[in-house]
Amino acid sequence: VQLQASGGGLVQAGDSLSLSCAASGRPFQDLNIGWFREARGKEREFIATISRGGGSQWYGDNMKGRFTISRDNAKNTVYLQTHMLKPEDTATYYCAARGGIGYRRTASEYEYWGQGTLVTVSS
Repeated sequence: VQLQASGGGLVQAGDSLSLSCAASGRPFQDLNIGWFREARGKEREFIATISRGGGSQWYGDNMKGRFTISRDNAKNTVYLQTHMLKPEDTATYYCAARGGIGYRRTASEYEYWGQGTLVTVSS
């Protein structure tokens, strides 16, 4: 499975940004997709994950409300819409995939990872 994250960039506090994760190499509907982020000097943090059909979403602590995950199975793409960004949201954002069913929020439980896209929020 290959994952390609995109959409990062330099924005100002209060802005919104839409990140995308395109997947290939395995039927997309077989994959649960999650988003994580890693700020410099910090551990990788769970943001959200979405079920294979897109009907269920789960969010990390303090993530719901400012982050929205969605997927378009026809385009083999998962999105992460960010709202009201803050300087502390500055990080490299990664998408990850796993097979199976159920909700997982631990990075080690995801088999496949994209290269990450950098989001920088200025104050």
